[in-house]
Amino acid sequence: MESTSSISQGQSRLLIDQRYTISDIDDRLFGSFVEHLGRCVYTGLFEPEHPDADEHGFRKDVIALVKELGVSTVRYPGGNYVSGYRWRDGIGDPAKRPRRLDLAWHSTETNQFGLHEMEQWLAETGGNELMEAVNLGTQGFQEALDLLEYSNIESGTALSDLRRSNGAERPFDIRMWCLGNEMDGPWQLGHCDAVDYARMAAKAAAGMKQIDPDLDLVVCGSSSHSMETFGDWERTVLERTYDYVDFISCHAYYQPKNNDIESFLVSGVDMNSFIKDVAAIIDSVKATRHSNHQVYISFDEWNVWYQDGEKSKNPEGRNNWPVAPRLLEDVYTVTDAVVLGDLLITLLQNADTVHSASLAQLVNVIAPIMTEPMGDAWRQTIFYPFASMARYAKGGTVLRTVQESTNHNTQQYGDVADVNSVTVQRSDGSLAVFVVNRSMDKENRLTIDLPASARHSQVKAYTLHEDDLLAVNTLQDQNRVILHDNLTASIDTDGHQCSVALPAVSWTMLLFN
Repeated sequence: MESTSSISQGQSRLLIDQRYTISDIDDRLFGSFVEHLGRCVYTGLFEPEHPDADEHGFRKDVIALVKELGVSTVRYPGGNYVSGYRWRDGIGDPAKRPRRLDLAWHSTETNQFGLHEMEQWLAETGGNELMEAVNLGTQGFQEALDLLEYSNIESGTALSDLRRSNGAERPFDIRMWCLGNEMDGPWQLGHCDAVDYARMAAKAAAGMKQIDPDLDLVVCGSSSHSMETFGDWERTVLERTYDYVDFISCHAYYQPKNNDIESFLVSGVDMNSFIKDVAAIIDSVKATRHSNHQVYISFDEWNVWYQDGEKSKNPEGRNNWPVAPRLLEDVYTVTDAVVLGDLLITLLQNADTVHSASLAQLVNVIAPIMTEPMGDAWRQTIFYPFASMARYAKGGTVLRTVQESTNHNTQQYGDVADVNSVTVQRSDGSLAVFVVNRSMDKENRLTIDLPASARHSQVKAYTLHEDDLLAVNTLQDQNRVILHDNLTASIDTDGHQCSVALPAVSWTMLLFN
C-alpha cells in the first residue's frame, strides 16, 4: 500500500490482477479460542439447566451462532489456565471429578467440562478442529506425552484403553498441539527464560512426534510485540526447537490508549509489523540451519481487549474462589468491530506466513457471542466482520493487489493510509474485497480496477458503520448494530471498474460476480 499524489483527498484506488497471488488461505486462519475463564465454558458453551440445552448440557443457541460465525479450529483449554491444568481431572465420571483452584483467574474449576465434552461439543458444531494446549507450566513434558497417548492411540495401552473405558472408543486424532502458553510472561505459572523453555519444549516436541510423527506443533513465541524479550525470545526458542515444530505463536490485543481512537483504528499497522518481524526471524534461523523445513506463524490469540477495565480484574481473597465469575466481558462498539475487521484483513494479507489464527475468545469472555444464564444468546458487533470473512474468504486465494490511498497522521504510528484492503479470489472464481476506511471523519471514494480477464456484471456491498461510534449490542437491544446492505457500489458498462463511497470508520465487504 502506498500514498500517491495522483490520488485526491478522500479518494483511493485498488488494482486487481488475478495473475498475481500471495497465498491460498489456510482454513485454520479462522480459528477461535475457548478457555476455562469466567463464563466462556460454564453458562457459555455448557449449561445443562438452560431450557435450550441438549442432552449433553450444551446450549443449542450458542452452537447455532458458532456455526454461523464459521470458526474452523478451537484452541483449548487455555490460555493462562492451561499452565495449572491437570487434564486427568476432566475425564471419567463427572460426579467423581475433583474441584480445583484455578490460580490463573482466581476461580474454582468444577471440571464438569473436559476433553471428552469438548470433543462432543466440536462434533455438534460441525466437526471443527481441536487445537489442544498442553501444560508445560506446572506439569512438564511427560504429561504432554500421556495426554497425546490418551487422545490419539487407538487401543492396547493403559492410557488409550482408559479413554475407551471413558466412552471414546475411537481416538480423538488431535492434529494440532500448543506447547504451553505465554511462557515468556512473568504472570504465567511455570514462567521461565527462553533457554529453559526451549529445552523443555524441544523434549516435549521430540517425544510427541515419536508417538505421532504427523502432528503440527506450536511453540510459544512472545505474548506481545512489546515484551522486552521480544525477538531474542523467538530466536533462542527457534534455534533449539526448529526441527521439531511447525508453528511459532504470536499474541496481540488492542485497545485505545489515552482515548486515542485515531491510533486505535490502525492497530493493524502494529500487527503487520509483528508478523513481519517474526517472519524475518524464522527465515534467519532457517537459513542459518540450512533447513528445508518451514515454520509458520500461529497468531493464536488476537482481539480487541479493554485490559484496563473493571471487568478484567480477578476476584481476590483466600476464601473467595467463585465458579464461573463474570470476567473480561467486554461490550464491543461498532468502532471495535471496524478495528477487528482491519486486523483480520491484516492476517489475510499475510496468509503466506500466518497459517493459523485464533480469535480470543469465543463466548462471553472478550467474545463475539454473549449469553445470559438461563436466557438469550446474541451477537456482539465484532461477530459480523469475522463471520462474513470466514464465509467468503475461507478456501480462497489472497491476490497481490496494488492500492493507492491518501494518508492521515496518527500519534502512535505516524502517517498511515486512510484505506486498507485485501482481495480474495474465491474457490468458484468470484472475487471478494474486504476494505476498511480508517479515517475518523472523512468518507473515501474507492475506485477498483477489476481484472481485464473477466467481465463483472454484479457487485453486492455490505458495510458495518454507525454514525454513533459507540453503538453496541446488548441483551436488551441485541440488533442495534448489524451488517447493512444499503451501500451503493456501481460497476461501469465494461464490467472492469467499480466505484463505492466508504463511510468514515467503516468495514465493507464487496462481492463480485
